[in-house]
Amino acid sequence: MLEEIKGYLKITWSDEDSSISTMIDAGKAYIDSVTGTTIDYESDNQAKSLLFDYCRYRYNMATEEFESNFSSVILNLQLKYARKDMEVTP
Repeated sequence: MLEEIKGYLKITWSDEDSSISTMIDAGKAYIDSVTGTTIDYESDNQAKSLLFDYCRYRYNMATEEFESNFSSVILNLQLKYARKDMEVTP
């Protein structure tokens, strides 16, 4: 996923790989936290796209604006995973 995020951010150098990896981990932790579940970002394209945008905001030091700008996508993921949890629980 590191190379995909770097491509999305138009980063061609490797000097920042460590900080971008940290950014990816922080983004996954944040999205998992607000959705209340652990997401497989390789199979859920909506969550993966949200992660890419989180990394873009974090890279540009604008995370304080992320949640308000993507609240509808976050809500959609919350509902999607709440529904999946309800289907599993009898």
